[in-house]
Amino acid sequence: MKRLFTLTLLFVALIINAQESEETNDKKFTISGSIDAYYRANITGPNDENAIAPGSSFANLPGFALGMANVIASYEGEKVGFVADLVFGPRGTDAIFASPMYSATGNIVNQLYAYWNVSESVTLTLGNFNTFLGYEVISPVPNFNYSTSYLFSYGPFSHTGLKADFALGEDISLMLGVFNDTDLTEFNATGDYAVGAQLGFSGQYVNVLYDPSFFEVDFTGGFDVSDDFFLGINAAYLSLEDDAGGFLGAALYPQYTVSDAFAIGLRGEYFAEDENFGAIGTGVADSSVFAATLTGSYTIDDLIIKPEIRLDSASDDAFLDNDLAATKSLASFLVAAIYKF
Repeated sequence: MKRLFTLTLLFVALIINAQESEETNDKKFTISGSIDAYYRANITGPNDENAIAPGSSFANLPGFALGMANVIASYEGEKVGFVADLVFGPRGTDAIFASPMYSATGNIVNQLYAYWNVSESVTLTLGNFNTFLGYEVISPVPNFNYSTSYLFSYGPFSHTGLKADFALGEDISLMLGVFNDTDLTEFNATGDYAVGAQLGFSGQYVNVLYDPSFFEVDFTGGFDVSDDFFLGINAAYLSLEDDAGGFLGAALYPQYTVSDAFAIGLRGEYFAEDENFGAIGTGVADSSVFAATLTGSYTIDDLIIKPEIRLDSASDDAFLDNDLAATKSLASFLVAAIYKF
């Protein structure tokens, strides 16, 4: 009997140890990220101290230039986890407003949040996370085009607050959140709060953000037209409070996979401002612009080479030609190298 009892205890101990080992294996700490650099030149404009780039692009420096280094540390447990997403370099600095005007510390935090999987269908997230609006992100890895769109540059970049994600079905999701005033990361300096929601269905997302100073509605989605052809879609409308202006825009992202190593994509975008929201760098109210960006993507292991030709055509004189005369259009070329790890 004593021997049977001992064997029983041993068996129970082995089961407990196996369960603990399985739980330990479920916990995963990873470090990932990317670095990118590029060469950019205007075709129809100057490339010296008079160089002008599209106001939307995060690749707007002339000649050889640095993008950013992106380092992401994440911990994924059975129920809880965190993400610390850090950026270094001009591209990251622009996106997180790491300047004395916006940040007393000049921080390097792109995202910093913890999450709790309350159940299989509910996740709570607290901290700073990238915006749920729009098709593009600050990291060049998920984006097909290297330069960014007007819709991306004029929309919110991040939110600091609390959000709840609900899986309502196999293809249906809902997000509800309350945040600091838009793009305030370290603390709430205004005392105002924004609320947001996202409804997703089969890869299509309707997004709403109400901030004390504006209201924005956004659609982001895409369709696999065939095994090799994908069409991405983004459209947004923003209205400032007291009818002080706003913007609207739409972009299509047709992308064709030629081979395992090479793909080609086009971004066609129309963007317009009402009143004097930002004036696309022209200082003129009610400005609009059409931008077409053709990008190739060649992958060598973890390195992505992206040559790109871009044409911006504005309703007003937003650019300079080679004679330093004001003009409505600008053609430019760049080639970017992106290494992901």
